[in-house]
Amino acid sequence: MSLTLTNGYLKYVELMAKKKEETEYSVILDTSFMIRLLSESQPLHPNALGYFKYFLENEIPMYFSTVSVAEYCVKGDFEDLPFQNIRILPFNIFHAKEAGKFANALFNAKTKGLIEIPDRLIIPNDSKIFAQGAYEKDIRYFVTSDSKSKRNIDILRSECDAEIEHLDIHKPYNEIFGLLDLI
Repeated sequence: MSLTLTNGYLKYVELMAKKKEETEYSVILDTSFMIRLLSESQPLHPNALGYFKYFLENEIPMYFSTVSVAEYCVKGDFEDLPFQNIRILPFNIFHAKEAGKFANALFNAKTKGLIEIPDRLIIPNDSKIFAQGAYEKDIRYFVTSDSKSKRNIDILRSECDAEIEHLDIHKPYNEIFGLLDLI
């Protein structure tokens, strides 16, 4: 028995495959995002929750770096992390190689006065998370409440060809993704 497909149906299947290929991506969640998501008293909690629900409803995989787990556990409880809905991304040797290159670019930018970094050691940890997001080809967005990290990502996109985009939760998800907020 042979199955014959019409040209119209084949075009439809190709179109759907292409659409799926274009729309499938994942995100890497920053520690600042997770803090806002898990604390209802945070001013950005509703936005973080909106993004989280949007990603879940649209089956967009959410990664959380082991680097971010360590950062979160400084003041947060490990058991509070939503492990049933996120994928933990271990920091590996390939990420480390990229992170070194990224940290160098950011330290150079800091020396040139292109970015301002507070006293805390933000470059090494952020470089690791940016490197993970850029190295893992399915990750498109670094989701954060840290607006200043956009400049860092812009530098990495320019200097290191990093393929990751900044997604700031100060803007609600429906504005970013062009959706009507009917709820």
